[in-house]
Amino acid sequence: MTRAIVIGASAGGVQALSSILTALPPHFACPILVVLHVPQRNDNLLVELLRARCLLEVKEAEDKEMLQQGTVYFAPPGYHLLLEKNMSIALSSDEPVNYSRPAIDVLFETAADALERDVTAIILTGANHDGAEGLRAIGAAGGTAIVQDPQTAEVATMPLAALAACPAAKAMSIDEIVLHLRQEAA
Repeated sequence: MTRAIVIGASAGGVQALSSILTALPPHFACPILVVLHVPQRNDNLLVELLRARCLLEVKEAEDKEMLQQGTVYFAPPGYHLLLEKNMSIALSSDEPVNYSRPAIDVLFETAADALERDVTAIILTGANHDGAEGLRAIGAAGGTAIVQDPQTAEVATMPLAALAACPAAKAMSIDEIVLHLRQEAA
């Protein structure tokens, strides 16, 4: 049973994330944690944009906050987003990983450690390799590993790296990812 969903994206990720998150119903049963590589600024305009368009609550994650069903948590710019075993959030300003802070690998590896098989991880479009090792950790822990079909990604580098690191991951289009999430956690 999936207790949380973790999503990582980079170049082209705003459109892909928007397509997924706006298609989920308000009674969606899982919290969703998102790392999207964006320039570091004081304001995360994406959170405001998606809050206005989604049926789910969308917010920037806060340190020590407990996860709630039907809420989407974005990593704040400049902080790693971690999932604790007690289903709370931790933020970290540790060194960048894969030249990124937040880093997808950090979120996915902590989610694999915290939830083992009870997590679903999704890698979307992007131009680097962040998330590949984290997806391998999710798969090794027995969780569900999904990768945006590289042929449908705006930039295929990140999905291809994730599939190479975790060959058991399922490659899906955005529509197939939405359908999977609706069936799994609605």
